[in-house]
Amino acid sequence: MSTDHPSITPELAAKIERLDTLLDSIAARHTRVKLASSLAAEDMLLTHAILSRGVAIGVFSLNTGRLHAETLGMIDRVRERYGYEIEQFHPQQDAIDEYVAQNGLNAFYESIDLRKRCCEIRKVEPLNRALSDVSAWVTGQRREQSVTRAELHEEEHDGARNIAKFNPLADWTEVDVWAYLQAFDVPVNPLHARGYPSIGCEPCTRAIRPGEDSRAGRWWWESRDTKECGLHITTIPIAVSTESASA
Repeated sequence: MSTDHPSITPELAAKIERLDTLLDSIAARHTRVKLASSLAAEDMLLTHAILSRGVAIGVFSLNTGRLHAETLGMIDRVRERYGYEIEQFHPQQDAIDEYVAQNGLNAFYESIDLRKRCCEIRKVEPLNRALSDVSAWVTGQRREQSVTRAELHEEEHDGARNIAKFNPLADWTEVDVWAYLQAFDVPVNPLHARGYPSIGCEPCTRAIRPGEDSRAGRWWWESRDTKECGLHITTIPIAVSTESASA
């Protein structure tokens, strides 16, 4: 992939080369592997890196039933740009109906337990189904995003599902991400231009204020150290060297 663009510094060019090498290595090591895409900036970067080069990594998204219209629209934009149909996984309707009947549609505002139960129904259970036939998955997580991700490793073991987990953008900065997106004209969620660096379900996401970290708009009514939904909390770090990534 050409890195001859004004926004790409030599340092970023090296990160892009490593990213491409790592994605190729992941696909070579695992016959079944998927990218879990939130359809936000980091995952669109990875989607481009995978689909534009024909890397054998599938892409899926969790359609929680409460996403912004702009987020859902990204599925069409991926189809138009890359000719690829992102696989969508939906929550079980009976579990949603039971939660709403017992607690109310927006009960997640009332307590962390009710919020995590909603995330479990709308995100974690569908994710488990999405990953039931793979030996590895890929995410767009970065260390810089929040305090809960400060110790993020490039490769981990997902103990809950007993599969490998890769975070290829772990050491990328927000500046790196947007320089890449600009250089390769990657489609991006229009909510980013409205102050949403991190995008989840509509009622649980707001635009951030100046000086806030990129995930401050997620579950903004909670403290900083509880802002995960259960998708990324069961991992064991694995040290990965540059040599092993290119093997």
